[in-house]
Amino acid sequence: MRNLFLCFAAVLSFSGAAFAHQIQGEYLETRSADVYTGQCFANSEMNLTGDEAILAWHITEGQWDGVALNGLTVGAAVKANATLGDPYADPYPAKSVLFIDKNATPQQRQALINFAQEMGGDLLRHVVRVVDTRVDMQVLRQHSARARLQAGNFVTVETRSIGEDDHLCGNESTFYPPLTQTTHAMPAVAMTDQYSGKDLQVSWELHGKRSAFVGSFAQNQPLAASR
Repeated sequence: MRNLFLCFAAVLSFSGAAFAHQIQGEYLETRSADVYTGQCFANSEMNLTGDEAILAWHITEGQWDGVALNGLTVGAAVKANATLGDPYADPYPAKSVLFIDKNATPQQRQALINFAQEMGGDLLRHVVRVVDTRVDMQVLRQHSARARLQAGNFVTVETRSIGEDDHLCGNESTFYPPLTQTTHAMPAVAMTDQYSGKDLQVSWELHGKRSAFVGSFAQNQPLAASR
């Protein structure tokens, strides 16, 4: 019995050391193609659109690289080489502009960049610019998919839940998954999805598309990955 107890304690100790940093919060995403749609509609957009996206994480609690990030927000506007999620096309390399909460300290700023690139993976490997600005992100009602995001004067997102009037063909489903790991994500209508800037060589302003996700995330950072 004593040996069993020591073994259990060792497992707990190893687990705590291997995943020392935990972080969680709210997630918002928009795409320039519908994510909640029927296959016929999705096929009509492939190769024509869907190569732009906005991703944002609002950290409610936790740390990254050993730095507390409570209450801060980081996000990215992305221009890919192909429709994101198309299994027959390669969207990489993609270009991105990161926007960082201007309230972050220098240490928090770098931790936010590292966190976003870890969560975004290849999508955020090629960052062409990092912008420190005022970022306001609110998930007003997560289970009704109401959310807002404002980053400076170049990113605006507002979403609402999908209703009966948004079913155009009757065969809609969540055709594309979110672009990053989430603990919960609901497809939503992007009432406004806007990015304006020169760094991606493209700007967009879309309204009323079923092209958003509103959700939450929780992530453990392995101790070995800490910088």
